[in-house]
Amino acid sequence: MQRRVAIIILSLMIIHLQMNAQHKQTGQYATVNGLKMYYEIHGNGRPLVLIHGGGSTIMSTFGRILPELAKTHQVIAVELQAHGHTLDIDRPLSFEQDADDVAALLKQLHIEKADIMGFSNGGTTSLQIAIRHPELVNKLVLLAASYKRDGMQPGFFDGFQHVSLDHMPQPLKEAYLEANPDPKGLQTMFDRDVARMVAFKDISDADIKAIQAPALVINGDAEVIRVEHALELSRTLPHAQLAILPCGHGDYIGEICAADKHSKIPALVTAMIEEFLKK
Repeated sequence: MQRRVAIIILSLMIIHLQMNAQHKQTGQYATVNGLKMYYEIHGNGRPLVLIHGGGSTIMSTFGRILPELAKTHQVIAVELQAHGHTLDIDRPLSFEQDADDVAALLKQLHIEKADIMGFSNGGTTSLQIAIRHPELVNKLVLLAASYKRDGMQPGFFDGFQHVSLDHMPQPLKEAYLEANPDPKGLQTMFDRDVARMVAFKDISDADIKAIQAPALVINGDAEVIRVEHALELSRTLPHAQLAILPCGHGDYIGEICAADKHSKIPALVTAMIEEFLKK
């Protein structure tokens, strides 16, 4: 039994080292709008852009499903201003600016059109890409995306009044420090994300209705984004489908804070996303 446990631990260590080596090989930087943005490219096929959530990195949001997506897509995964490998610069943080940064990166990479998938804050950024740069968007996959303040659970914004870095989930802290071992950078990312959410303003229904890209809206039934808001978003978008999963925030993609590390729901959701994108 001890030998079997030792073999499992050794195998996990090897996998971790291989993943780190792969990221070192695939990780690159591009200067966009004055920002030195970190991004990774995996796989081949039609371009699929992955946009992480707030306080997150590529791996903390998409580490579980990225390898599967890369089997059939050219996955372009980004880390936005102040997140992960991408350092902060002296300018405000906003969903609109993040959208413009991703658009500038795609143009540098000579990608004329791509599928865009974003989780949580990344979902809101994805909506802004579709609004501000519709010519770049083929399809949208919106995971826990919010476009109105009342899309959050009651009391969500009240919680920011006395929030501190101590309230940030430990796995997200560790993921940031693995990408950038600078505690000051971690604090900056936290402060930037809090300020952005406090200042968050609704996206108008008119802007959402103007999005012509087909969209797949995915939400958990027990998470920070209300199910009713996900339904409203799917009905306001002109060409959208909706999936509600029996789980919490990001559990359906195996996000790093997911409670059940052995859940089969991420495999189901990945297959659902693949089916949507290939139509």
